[in-house]
Amino acid sequence: MNTKSHVHLDKPDSLWAATAPAHEAHPAVTDHIEADVTIIGAGFTGLRAALALAEAGTRVVVLDAGDVASGASGRTGGQVNPMLPFNTPAQLRTLLGPTYFERLTTTSLNSADELFALIKRNNIACDARQNGWLRVCHNEAALEKAKAGVVEWNQFGANMTIIDQDELVRRSGTKVYKAAVVTPKGGAVQPLSLALGLARAAERFGCQIFGQSAVNELRKEGSKWRVITDNGSVLSNWVIVATNGYSGNLIPKLANTIIPVTPIQIASDPLPESVIGSILPEGHTISDSRRVVMYGRREPDNRMVYGSHGKPKPDGTVGGVEWLKKDVVRVFPQLKDVRWRFQWGGRIALTEDRLPHLHEPQPGLLVGLGYNGRGVAMSNVMGRVLAERVLGTPADGLAFPCKALKTVPFRAFQVFGVGPAIWSMRLMDYLETR
Repeated sequence: MNTKSHVHLDKPDSLWAATAPAHEAHPAVTDHIEADVTIIGAGFTGLRAALALAEAGTRVVVLDAGDVASGASGRTGGQVNPMLPFNTPAQLRTLLGPTYFERLTTTSLNSADELFALIKRNNIACDARQNGWLRVCHNEAALEKAKAGVVEWNQFGANMTIIDQDELVRRSGTKVYKAAVVTPKGGAVQPLSLALGLARAAERFGCQIFGQSAVNELRKEGSKWRVITDNGSVLSNWVIVATNGYSGNLIPKLANTIIPVTPIQIASDPLPESVIGSILPEGHTISDSRRVVMYGRREPDNRMVYGSHGKPKPDGTVGGVEWLKKDVVRVFPQLKDVRWRFQWGGRIALTEDRLPHLHEPQPGLLVGLGYNGRGVAMSNVMGRVLAERVLGTPADGLAFPCKALKTVPFRAFQVFGVGPAIWSMRLMDYLETR
């Protein structure tokens, strides 16, 4: 049993790493090579772009400081939730105007379907299932807001429904919440297995992937870009930067456009049916409407996975494990005596407007990031869109608007305040739900 009260990001004790198929590490790039496109970051965004480009006959090289999905993609909760997390269609219209509002509404709503179709088309074994998502409402105000959101999304074909407490108890096993929104397009995957499957699919079409190849410099050489690592380089026409919550100073100002946060998860060993039988019996995923959300799922082998926001600590670790263990029993008393075998986390990116961001800061240089907690589905979409841009789609013809880099106001204060903010939000959630 894992008894530590915090998560080590450099040494995650992850269920996904323990259950993913065996795979060999990708070697570092040790030569000076050429390609049509260089992709920095071997997570969902970069791998999806690589697959689309390689399928189109493009010479693609992927570089990662670690290896495939060594960042948040391989450490996520693995829930495939469609739709954007904070903005309804009406809010998108205000933020984006009529053209991009409709594109992004439709794109986000179909994001889960798109991912599951991609998995099926490429025969990726990643425990993919699309059994629906329960978003439970923690108080009356949340329920009223949810009802309004359902009306808006259903106008675009979401087929969402509201269920009462009796039906919620039957579908979830929790009696803590009185109502929920059911989104039938939602589902789950084993995220590390998904990433490894995407990598293998891209490699089948000729993509080269290199691990342990942190990029130190981007240099323009005529009309091309040279991407430089400690031991080699790649010269290409295009560069895609797909580093999301791990973005540094490679592109000036890029890191300042996001606020990095670190969700954490805990997971059990397989549980007997007598313990877990009443929990999510139809295979739904679950999350709630609190400020500090919980999210959970039951695995095909009867493990339980449960997650929420972690609290950054001065020593670089992430706290919140003990809170998770208490909260999961609050929601599912059936798990009171369960031992939590695994605990892990990874860094994601929030944007100021809570929308994914697409940037083209210079000709031939693309960036896609900022999924705000919807990364499994929306990063897949972003990877496809980035590939479309490279293959010739005009910037104004893409699903995402192409924006200039813009620093998050008071970013340093906001990053520093992530930890205290989590505790204050937990207090407000407690007062609203006690």
